[in-house]
Amino acid sequence: MTAARPRPIPTLTLEKTLAKAVGGLICGVDEAGRGPWAGPVSAAAVILNPRRVPKGIDDSKVLTAARREELEVEIKARAVAWGVGFASVDEIAELNILHATGLAMCRAIEALSAQPAAALVDGNYRFKLPCEVQTVVGGDGLSLSIAAASILAKTARDRLMIQLDAEFPGYGFASHKGYNAPIHQAALRELGPCPAHRRGWSPIRALLENA
Repeated sequence: MTAARPRPIPTLTLEKTLAKAVGGLICGVDEAGRGPWAGPVSAAAVILNPRRVPKGIDDSKVLTAARREELEVEIKARAVAWGVGFASVDEIAELNILHATGLAMCRAIEALSAQPAAALVDGNYRFKLPCEVQTVVGGDGLSLSIAAASILAKTARDRLMIQLDAEFPGYGFASHKGYNAPIHQAALRELGPCPAHRRGWSPIRALLENA
């Protein structure tokens, strides 16, 4: 029986290689919230300073909420530039989730105080962004810039979902952040959807039709 390979640690190797190719700044881009039943999709773009990279940056999914919040502060303080963008529930309904994600990514890049020559984007879909794009499958576990963006996108969206929990109580948004959960299903059956829900999504339609 062979031992499992250790999970790779994000580095700046991809950033350095791409920077040489394009001759400019490189940002990492990632999203949060493509899968939930409620709330917007968020995206973040980060240009790291190679000499001031906070220790412990990793894929947001392997970090605790408390550690993400700590790193969020450090990333914003030390990065060359960072930006966050959202696409609303209405925009998701109008554009579909894929194109709404691209819109959020564009807004994140446009919010940067320094414009990049190219972006490293998590995943395999080449979104049309305001700069050259290089996709990286599993990028949040390989690229420090993408990992940093994953942290900012996640923390920004989590805060917004907590706000929506106060605005639309009873659904449990603060705990499950709009994802599928027993409390969420029960609330939908009892209360019906609120304006924060993605009404066009088949799981919500099915729950409502079977209520």
